[in-house]
Amino acid sequence: MAQIQSTGTAAWVRSQMALSNSRYSLGGGDAVHKSTVGGNFCETPASGLSVDECWRLWFSAQPLAWDFYRNAFQQPDQLRQRVAYALQQIVVVSELEVSGTYGFRNYYNMLLDSAFGNYRQLLKQVALSPLMGAYLNNANNDKAAPNENFAREFLQLFSIGTCALNADGSLRGGNCIATYDNQTVRNYAFALTGWTYPSGGATPWGCPPGGSHCTYYGGDMVPVASRHDQTQRALLSGVGVPAGSSAPQALELVLDSVMAHPNMPPFVARQLIRHLVSSNPSAGYVQRVAQAFIDGRYAEAGASFGAGQRGDLAATVAAVLLDSEARTESPARSAGKLREPTLLMTGVLRALNGRSDGEALIWLGRGLQQHLFRPPSVFNDYPSNYPLPGTSLSGPTFAIHNTNSALARLNFLTFVVNWGGSEPTSGVPGAFGTHADLKTFEADAADPAKLVDRLSLLALGKPLPATIRAEFIAAVGANIAQTDAQGWPAARVRQAALLVFASPDYQVQR
Repeated sequence: MAQIQSTGTAAWVRSQMALSNSRYSLGGGDAVHKSTVGGNFCETPASGLSVDECWRLWFSAQPLAWDFYRNAFQQPDQLRQRVAYALQQIVVVSELEVSGTYGFRNYYNMLLDSAFGNYRQLLKQVALSPLMGAYLNNANNDKAAPNENFAREFLQLFSIGTCALNADGSLRGGNCIATYDNQTVRNYAFALTGWTYPSGGATPWGCPPGGSHCTYYGGDMVPVASRHDQTQRALLSGVGVPAGSSAPQALELVLDSVMAHPNMPPFVARQLIRHLVSSNPSAGYVQRVAQAFIDGRYAEAGASFGAGQRGDLAATVAAVLLDSEARTESPARSAGKLREPTLLMTGVLRALNGRSDGEALIWLGRGLQQHLFRPPSVFNDYPSNYPLPGTSLSGPTFAIHNTNSALARLNFLTFVVNWGGSEPTSGVPGAFGTHADLKTFEADAADPAKLVDRLSLLALGKPLPATIRAEFIAAVGANIAQTDAQGWPAARVRQAALLVFASPDYQVQR
């Protein structure tokens, strides 16, 4: 906060984009896809672990969740982490469908690296990812009758969406006019054939015939000419794949077609705004961010962002964060977003001088309907256009919010504030548990108003609304009088922290 006050918001954003500290590093390597020993890898003596421990370290994404939370509390590149987290909710893969810890590690490190790069290059890396190839069935795809999963989600979720949009993200003509039909999906599926896993994988039973490789996630997928469709295919934006094109040539044309499509700038702009700032951005906000995506440049307060190429994410993200609608001190009633569980937990602990090795937060998140790296489908943990019941607004994160999860949020606060968090768990590498540190707040415990305002500044960036502020001050003051037992300062801090972070003013980020 002091740095932003000193340098200005735009300069802070620019400095954050220059940082690249966070990495995913925990978990096993690629031996799981190189083993030629019969039977399950985790059932062989070579692993030296129990089956459950082996699966967790070598096959699951749980080590990445440990890294995710440790990075969130200990690494300075907060904006890179935050944008990469938004991207992972757009170009989704899930442990529920594929396994191989090292593959997840490669994929999510790629998202960290790509957070402020170019969206075209990001899509190319996604298309060539063997983990994505396994998840959406594009690795070793059959050119005679290709699986359409990746092609369909590439269009629907990763690039242009299903309805034709105006430049401001509104529906063209006021109704949903389809951006493509099923034949178009098939054309993209054919164009995207001809890719197999990188070399390096092995099994006791050999690998597929025809030049295809065994499952292996150690690098980009590689082309196999004999498995690529050679027919002329019509794509979007007036782009076509000529007959006889190679798989790499076809991929470049696929990328050309979506990058040139008028839907992509407003579609990506609205997705990023929803993940980073607000569920219901105005049409003007979407159009301004979309224009930064098109121009590949954005300037604010003397700071310039972007390399001037369409799809520049540094320019786009800066436009999202620095727009007047994102920075106003008087947001509209429709502004903001419900904090999703992962961001709620990290936000609370960061504000309360806390940290976590991730183990407790993994399971608390599961109870809050957001099990990190295990979204139930390619549509993420929640749909991006989920309608807020009883209103005309969108509220994506409300899709996983109900009476039970509302209570679970309060239980999380109780766990952190009243129960002292959790101690290290055996079997977790470098474990140190989950704890907040409330001690520094005790200096203000004698003045309930000062204590509530200090916590409100950390939680909201401003004081609470007058009525709820007065109620909280009274509750904290009445909790334990100064004449009571020696522990009254800590008790007041716990009471104030629970009230401030449980309030709707914090639960809904505005």
